[in-house]
Amino acid sequence: MTSPDVLHRWSAQRRPPIDRFPYDAVVTAYQQHGKHFVPDAWTQALTAARNRIAHLNGGDSRYLSTFLGCALDKTDGRFDYRSYLGLALLPIPGPDQTPGAAARQLVRRDRLHAQLLIDLIAFELRSAYDELTALPQMRPTPAVTTKRLRHALRAAMPALHRMSFVDDASASSEIDLLRRVTAAVNLDLTDDDRRALQTSMLPVHTMHDEWMFIRVLQAFETTFALLASDLTEIITAVQAGRTPAAATRLSAAASLLRESASLWPLMATIQPAAFHAFRPYTDGASAIQSRHYKILESLCRRPDNQRLHSPAYLSVPEVHTAITQGQVSLDDALDAAQQPAAEDPFLAASMREFTAAITQWRQTHYRLAVRILGPDRTGTGYTQGTPYLNDARHEPVFRHNPPTTRDVGGNA
Repeated sequence: MTSPDVLHRWSAQRRPPIDRFPYDAVVTAYQQHGKHFVPDAWTQALTAARNRIAHLNGGDSRYLSTFLGCALDKTDGRFDYRSYLGLALLPIPGPDQTPGAAARQLVRRDRLHAQLLIDLIAFELRSAYDELTALPQMRPTPAVTTKRLRHALRAAMPALHRMSFVDDASASSEIDLLRRVTAAVNLDLTDDDRRALQTSMLPVHTMHDEWMFIRVLQAFETTFALLASDLTEIITAVQAGRTPAAATRLSAAASLLRESASLWPLMATIQPAAFHAFRPYTDGASAIQSRHYKILESLCRRPDNQRLHSPAYLSVPEVHTAITQGQVSLDDALDAAQQPAAEDPFLAASMREFTAAITQWRQTHYRLAVRILGPDRTGTGYTQGTPYLNDARHEPVFRHNPPTTRDVGGNA
């Protein structure tokens, strides 16, 4: 087991060098014990380190402060979904309205999406051959590992192809392809990328499957962030009268959402017994707190008052505030333009396409939750669990669903 002595030595320096903070030792300790069970000696040493850097400024100290906030979230009583997943430590795409932003944001999403999944693949491969790999409890059988690797690779391939990282046609076998994509992504990693992958893996327990659980949720959040940014630009295009551009962008968003659904078969490889072992220690961190998903949902249409003032949105107060202060949704923009979606068959088609994609995503989420939790089990973070998901999957995506092709005079 690692000792916090290295952390004490770092803190004892007259001016602790931010670029030499012992991330390796801290992350190793957290993965050896699990965040919920990490010894007090570590949390006390981390608290002392945080106090030492409180007066420092600069990008590196801000990142370290963010990391310490995630590491000490349970100690501070601030453990939630964002700190559990270390979302603030990852280069998740955000709003950007500069020329060419859409293409750059997709590249950022693809790089991070691929990095998260390749990290999972590398972890599974290491665990299969090395008993000393982190999170040793309840390792899956070889058959489950093989299935997990296959689904992780399948979920990563579209992004890898867009980045021209791999030619799967030249691979002699699946394991050869796994090694090739792992090598290609690792060669592309910057020092900042490596640090982000390292620091964003602070599981609460030592169950093997929690690594996969965290990486899949992080990958979903990366896509939701990009889609929320896309919706903002789509609304701007509608407001400017550029409905063809809005329709094209919305159709692309639907395609990306359908593509991300390939993460569900990967998540389905989780061992229920392993999930139930670490799940109690995630109380306080629930996907209901997903800020990116709620932004995405609320940019399609303003939630009705019952949902807006329920835990669904009260769990994300900054999103709730934005809505109550007049955030414009796509429905609002179409109403203001006095242009029903039906008047533009391309926009109507893209809205139907996006509705189908998000509805399917919700349905799959619900079915998987029922299979793992049961139909009446509460969720993490004191939420209603599967009953909540059952209600949420029936929420309309847009206030006025676009009519079918037959309704607007086309051929169905």
